[in-house]
Amino acid sequence: MSSTSQSRAWDVHRLPSAEGRIFLVTGGNAGIGYFAAEQLAATGAVVVLGSRDAAKADAAMASIRSRVSGAHVRHLQLDLADLSSLKTAVDRLDLDHLDAVVYNAGVALDEPPRRETGDGHELMFGTNHLGHFALTQWLAPLLSAASAGRIVTVGSFAARSERLDLGDLQSTQDYRPKRTYGRSKLAQMCFGFELDRRLRAVGSTVLSVVAHPGGALDSLTPSRPPVGVTTPGERLRALPSALLVQGKDAGAWPVVRAVLDSEVQGGQLWGPRVFGLRGIPRREPVPSHMAAPDVAARLWAVSGELVGTDPHLGFR
Repeated sequence: MSSTSQSRAWDVHRLPSAEGRIFLVTGGNAGIGYFAAEQLAATGAVVVLGSRDAAKADAAMASIRSRVSGAHVRHLQLDLADLSSLKTAVDRLDLDHLDAVVYNAGVALDEPPRRETGDGHELMFGTNHLGHFALTQWLAPLLSAASAGRIVTVGSFAARSERLDLGDLQSTQDYRPKRTYGRSKLAQMCFGFELDRRLRAVGSTVLSVVAHPGGALDSLTPSRPPVGVTTPGERLRALPSALLVQGKDAGAWPVVRAVLDSEVQGGQLWGPRVFGLRGIPRREPVPSHMAAPDVAARLWAVSGELVGTDPHLGFR
């Protein structure tokens, strides 16, 4: 990154206008996705909340509208665990282009037993990675039709300590929920970097960027009833943690910058400034295990076989 870009001020509270642009946020009804949607809506953009739960999406849209005057938000029924439904969902968008999509939706399980999607894939790997992988094929024409489309994949700090087991991507031999979750997020991040390499190879104008929220706790997150409520007692007990981590509102900042900043480039990784855990967003070095071309190529091939997609995911 150039010294000019690195030093240029980015104010998380004074975002550039995105009026006239259209963004899709998967899992935009809660957590990081909700705050990314709220912040993007404040730029004047049309923000589409991809969510399988219409009631939760309605609550999220009501919350955004109560805080962002004139917010343009809508809901897209989207279930990443049901691969056969994704083309129909994208058709329902009824758009001629899409300026950016944020791949945020995800499942995190803390305890056994191992669960599967209706398609027979391990639930976290199937939803977090395979669902977004498959969705890309159907969104490709809309993103390519934008003047400068972006795909922002939301990874996790947990992926730093994990390594993919290419012989057991779906944890059929050794299922440990926290590790399986971390590996599903690592798969997403590897996909994001590999996607950018492939987009560059075909001369696409679409960028693929990866961002992560650092350490983002519910107990440090401002209340957004009925989407989420943090009691004064919870916030008080969590205050010592604020030295190292942050709330989900701040966790959304790297994601939002990856969507909006005109100086962001494909193949970059964005996260919080302080130890990658909290603070304003900055560009980070990409860890070698997330960018290994041989591992990413194998993951891409296996993912394509599992979901039955075009090997180019619609980008030519």
